[in-house]
Amino acid sequence: MGFNLKPSLLIGISLILGAIASFFVAHLSRSPEIAAGPKVVIASSTIQAGTELSTSQLSVLNWPSPSTPQGIFSDTKPLAHRYARQTIEPGELILESKLAAIDSKGGLASMIAAGKRAISVRVNDVVGVAGFALPGNYVDILVSAKDSTGNSFSKIVLNRVKVLAVAQDTTSDAAKPKVVNAVTLELTPAESEQLDLARSIGSLSLVLRNEIDAGLSNSNGARLVDLTHQGIAIESNPLPATNLPNTNNAADTTNIVSTKPKASKLKGASSAFRSDAVQEIRGIKEGGGAK
Repeated sequence: MGFNLKPSLLIGISLILGAIASFFVAHLSRSPEIAAGPKVVIASSTIQAGTELSTSQLSVLNWPSPSTPQGIFSDTKPLAHRYARQTIEPGELILESKLAAIDSKGGLASMIAAGKRAISVRVNDVVGVAGFALPGNYVDILVSAKDSTGNSFSKIVLNRVKVLAVAQDTTSDAAKPKVVNAVTLELTPAESEQLDLARSIGSLSLVLRNEIDAGLSNSNGARLVDLTHQGIAIESNPLPATNLPNTNNAADTTNIVSTKPKASKLKGASSAFRSDAVQEIRGIKEGGGAK
């Protein structure tokens, strides 16, 4: 069974289909800026920390959402003569928080965050984590020294300190660790004072940590007695009986007086004895007088 359509009806259907097609074409041909969102500036190549931004390193594209992150730039003109405070990788948004102050002149000073200071410490291949502590990494600062009684200790004194530079380099290849003799760290003024004091009383070590780990160490530190079971036993026990004075009088009682003996009294005793654990034994005669 076939359908016989009048020419006028065919013309009407064609006009309707044409109108629908024209609507979709007009809709799809709208400005990409309106359809895709506002313009933003991104890095088209790596921008090293402390360097001036160049227009050749920047690109402008449409953000795929009406809402944008805080501190974006929609044009490259305001970025003229601005310096990067941190390394910006290709594809990253150019944000105000990643840039140094407007009047900054670049270099290391432009990389220091507001309220922070830069201080350098001498290191070697061991202290510097074999060259793996690179600019942008975070480290803990460990000090090894002696306390007021002459006992050795080791303690983490500063947590999550940012490395600004190694030697005179503010950028380094993570795949190529570099052994240097100095590392520059970013600290608050109070932390700078603590670090300066720590390096004056003992030796420093850098402890490399994961960049996303923001936890703080609550360690009480370590002392010599913590290293061996022998040290713990010495601390909890007095001198062996073979080193005690012989009273040769079974009827005598003893009065134990804790004191710090002279070096000559330690002759024959273990060299690991703690000086404050040595005891002097005095015999008491039955009559009451000391021997």
